[in-house]
Amino acid sequence: MARGKVQLKRIENPVHRQVTFCKRRAGLLKKAKELSVLCDAEIGLVIFSAHGKLYELATKGSMQGLIEKYLKFTRGTQPEAITEPHPLVMDAKEEANVIKQEIETLQKGIRYLFGGGLGTMAMDELQVLEKNLEIWMYHVRSMKMNIMSEEIQALRDKEGTLKAANKYLHDLVLENTSVTNFVPLVDTSYPLIIQDGIFQL
Repeated sequence: MARGKVQLKRIENPVHRQVTFCKRRAGLLKKAKELSVLCDAEIGLVIFSAHGKLYELATKGSMQGLIEKYLKFTRGTQPEAITEPHPLVMDAKEEANVIKQEIETLQKGIRYLFGGGLGTMAMDELQVLEKNLEIWMYHVRSMKMNIMSEEIQALRDKEGTLKAANKYLHDLVLENTSVTNFVPLVDTSYPLIIQDGIFQL
């Protein structure tokens, strides 16, 4: 049964509106994460609910880093920056610094998770760690599903081979049974009658 077409207008019932918001927000965040992982895209997503609550997603690094990168890319479209060269690629030094900072945050998070870290982690560091853990979990689950699919296919192939071998052996047994159970054409339980007398086999 096909789903009915949803009218794109404000949902009047506040309960239905909130449920729809939660479902669609989760779906949008999930799609953004999948796009980032599958296509190695850098995605920043900001959502404000009707009550003013903020939901954000930065798939690589922090939201602040994404906003700074966005401002650098859009600076060339402003009238006062027409003469300036458009920065298409981040400087190698800046990129190295960002990667170094991300590595340090991840190492600190790993030490913190295993009880070797001193003190507490800041909110932005925890958010970076959470996002990377989600990406790692996605990769682990994907690899796990691939390995399980390969094992299932190998077991199915093995099952097919065993069934074929079983059928071959069954046919061979039937063939040998029919040869060993040979029934003689002449029934020797009755004597042969000859004209001069009875000849017993």
